Amino acid sequence: MLTSWQAYRGEARALFAIAWPTAIAQLAQVGTGVVDTIMAGRYGAEELAAVAIGYNIWLPLFLFGLGLMMATSVTVAQAFGARRVQEIRDSLPQAVWLALLLGAVIGPACYLAGPLLDALSLEGSTRDKSLDYLQAVAWGLPATAIFQALRCHNQGLGLMKPYMVASIIGFIANIPLNYAFMFGRWGAPELGAAGCGVATAVCMWLGLVLLGAYSATVPAIRKYLPPLRPVAPNWPLLGGIARLGLPIGLSFFLEIGVFSTMGLMIATLGNNAMAAHQVAINLWDTMYMPMAAVGSAMATRVGHAIGSGSGAAVQVAVRTGMSLVVLVALSATLLLLSLPGPLVSLYTADAGIHAIAEKLIRLAALFIIIDSLQIGGSFCLRAFRDTRFPFVVTCLSYWCLSLPLAWWLGIKAQLPPAEGTAAIWGALIAGICVAMMLVMWRLRATLRRPLPAADAVSEEDERSPDTRDAA
Repeated sequence: MLTSWQAYRGEARALFAIAWPTAIAQLAQVGTGVVDTIMAGRYGAEELAAVAIGYNIWLPLFLFGLGLMMATSVTVAQAFGARRVQEIRDSLPQAVWLALLLGAVIGPACYLAGPLLDALSLEGSTRDKSLDYLQAVAWGLPATAIFQALRCHNQGLGLMKPYMVASIIGFIANIPLNYAFMFGRWGAPELGAAGCGVATAVCMWLGLVLLGAYSATVPAIRKYLPPLRPVAPNWPLLGGIARLGLPIGLSFFLEIGVFSTMGLMIATLGNNAMAAHQVAINLWDTMYMPMAAVGSAMATRVGHAIGSGSGAAVQVAVRTGMSLVVLVALSATLLLLSLPGPLVSLYTADAGIHAIAEKLIRLAALFIIIDSLQIGGSFCLRAFRDTRFPFVVTCLSYWCLSLPLAWWLGIKAQLPPAEGTAAIWGALIAGICVAMMLVMWRLRATLRRPLPAADAVSEEDERSPDTRDAA
């Protein structure tokens, strides 16, 4: 019994060592968006609208790229668990090639967003400022694609402090850069919304330089980096990473798409309904980040256990990770249920918004518990290289169930704004419930199967120390 308890305690420590830097880095990235919103609002209403519109266009592209590159963390984690050092080294140049190809797609897609903005029927000046912002951000997207390749390589090793440091410094640098390029300070041109895009692009390149330089100084990471020389694309390996990562990227893209679509539905119910939705969804985003960080760390630890070929280690990693992600969700639920009024008061004093937002926050407290199981289960499946099933679940539960149900209950039924907004959120919860049940069923079936046979370990790999507590 003592041995079992020690195994779970050791696993929890290893999991936490990966999760906490990830959570801080993700919160820093969310904070960057908050700073952009605040400073654009100080500049003017049109700039605020332009940045908000542009952000909601390039963010799905960013998340798609992140999902695609997450395949790298899956392959590296399993190779690390099996102590196949050369395989880890060989994978990074191919991940960078894939990132370069990705950047060559999402960068121009962002730069050429004019027709999409035209379809939104925006006012002329808002449309032009949104396009200026997007065209500035577009120059940074290739950098962020390579940044994610290196970040996911480190994540597969279980070493996330360089990612955290680069994200924090990027968050801090974004503030004076925004001030300089938006308001024309310290000799910089006054660019308004476009200046916010310039600051974002500069921080994307800064983040890449910082992450690369810091990673190269950490001995536990440096030994898994290949020599700095040109490497030709390995098309079969590139194709394997893309096939594994494409469903993850599409899942992220579709998931944020369904939230955006439901937001547009709620916008038709009035300003109070939309404002309350925005408050509640912002609070949910804040609670989601720690759960996602634990889920991401769990995927790394499960990948290590799979690579080691130990079924017992896999069980310990899964149970520990699921327990911790649910514990985080329970803490978030307690906070939301205990302080709905004060939390809403941080955003607004409007009584009409308060009434709707508090109802939505209580619903959020319900689905955070359910969503935590779905998050943990999906990340575990990805550790087993099962990325297509979570993608299919996203399509079925959100797009085939939640969206039609939201339209029927929230729009077609013509309920009052408060009830209609709650009905749309209820439809979202229904989709999350279905997704959770399907994912947990799949995970249960996966854990019953034999582990994939481990490849032979080379003599060099056999001598490789565990980097779990390094950096």
